[in-house]
Amino acid sequence: MENYHVLVKQKQIQQDMSYKNHIILKSTINYPRFVSGIFYNMISKLNNLYRTQALMYQKNNVMNLYQMAMAEYEYSVAHGYPVREFEAYVNYEVTFNQDCALSLYFEQYEYSGGAHGLTVRNSDTWDLKRSRRMDLSDFYPNNSDYKDEIIQNIITQIETQIAAGSGMYFENYKQLVIDTFKPNNFFLTPEGVAIYFQQYDIAPYASGLPTFIIPYNSIGPVQPSC
Repeated sequence: MENYHVLVKQKQIQQDMSYKNHIILKSTINYPRFVSGIFYNMISKLNNLYRTQALMYQKNNVMNLYQMAMAEYEYSVAHGYPVREFEAYVNYEVTFNQDCALSLYFEQYEYSGGAHGLTVRNSDTWDLKRSRRMDLSDFYPNNSDYKDEIIQNIITQIETQIAAGSGMYFENYKQLVIDTFKPNNFFLTPEGVAIYFQQYDIAPYASGLPTFIIPYNSIGPVQPSC
């Protein structure tokens, strides 16, 4: 069971929403459906969870955007401005799928006018064998100072990027890393634990969502196993 993994199939909810014979909002919601002959109850719960989340996003976020798009349409037509289509797009990526662990993140992109839209990322990591969500602390079983070590590791990585001319961050990035670090903002990769920040947390929009890999090692983070 050491290399156990699940199969991943993509499900999609797609909708073009019109107002006065004009499409004013396009939405696409992708979400996973897992297939497995082992840990059936846990896999079934995850499938229900992500399907429910997709439907709730459609019911709440998409409908709120539609209300905003209608108001924007009326305002644009009344003032002779171009009518811009709003957009809602949700996608996911499974980043770790082995050793009885499953890790993935979702990105929600919404455009409601202006120069560009905004993307928000959230993530989950699951221990399939023990039927539970995993916390960042689970990968540092013998290190109570793991948060401080992660923050310092990230700051060091940023300093290296800036020195190499490959990084774009706000001038006070050190304090921002400390202030905006969230232990829930992580996912697993085969190389290590990935820590990410949201847009504008520590860097300008052009930098996207800054992500830093903390490699697995014997004292933490430790790689999951069955």
